Amino acid sequence: MSAEVVPLPARTPSLASILSLTQTAMNSVNQIILDRMQSEIPLIPALAGHLIAGGGKRMRPMLTLAGAAVCGYQGTRHHKLAAAVEFIHTSTLLHDDVVDGSETRRGKATANMVFGNPATVLVGDFLFARAFELMVEDGSLKVLKILSSASAIIAQGEVDQLVAQRRVETSEDRYLHIIGSKTAALFAAASRIAAVVAEGGEEQEQALDDYGRNLGIAFQLVDDAIDYDSTAAEMGKEKGDDFREGKMTLPVILAYARGTEEERSFWRDAIAGFRTEEADLAHAVTLIHRHDAITATRERARHFAERACDALSIFPDSKARAAMMEAARFAVSRGY
Repeated sequence: MSAEVVPLPARTPSLASILSLTQTAMNSVNQIILDRMQSEIPLIPALAGHLIAGGGKRMRPMLTLAGAAVCGYQGTRHHKLAAAVEFIHTSTLLHDDVVDGSETRRGKATANMVFGNPATVLVGDFLFARAFELMVEDGSLKVLKILSSASAIIAQGEVDQLVAQRRVETSEDRYLHIIGSKTAALFAAASRIAAVVAEGGEEQEQALDDYGRNLGIAFQLVDDAIDYDSTAAEMGKEKGDDFREGKMTLPVILAYARGTEEERSFWRDAIAGFRTEEADLAHAVTLIHRHDAITATRERARHFAERACDALSIFPDSKARAAMMEAARFAVSRGY
């Protein structure tokens, strides 16, 4: 007697494991965030709350919490630092939306559209200052150095992206350098400080830094692919924002490199800001798919996600390590 063995389908990666791992600690982090965004000036918590309460994956503070778990840390010192990480991230989002003139984020009007640019910039500054208050309260000069250095790198990355905007000749290496600064630097710092708090030593610090950095690059690569491959409802922003803003993200870089001279002429006009209508966006999406630029971008993201997983090899098997590895693979498979 024989039976056909039917393999079970592979489970789609999700954030469920890391959410479960960090849920209790995240409740404390969220309370710290709520407490520290308060001010006697009502506009500040109103504007900050508009973005903070608007959802989001909380990936960066989650990495601090998960990193502490994988290091075996049992205390609560990392809660304030995770809140500081989220404040740094939120501050950059507020500033980015002003710079980009964005109208929607996470499916709702951006703070700058509701409250205006000046208030949005200033509240971003307020949250950034709150982040540094939390770092100083922690008392570790090493943590302060890691997060302050990351903040400077993020700012440089944003300026670098601004300089590269509407430059069709932007290379893949330049693009990777930009996202390594503006996105991956905070992922790396958020992860690394967990090992500092846990007193895990240089090897664990570097492992978590490598994990966060590679995860951050994978995360941004997929974000940039999604801009040409998903609906606004999935993304929480308007499809084609990057296209209209003339950003040379990897899907465009690859489509331009692989295109005919006629296609390159279109890209030169589009990135320069002369082809921004809906029909132009549709044509851009067609060209990107024609040259498999979305697939190639996700493949590159998968490479960095696997590097992130490999970085965790120094830690013993645990629920925390498994959850962090699944989070990295989710970053590649997600559609939002």
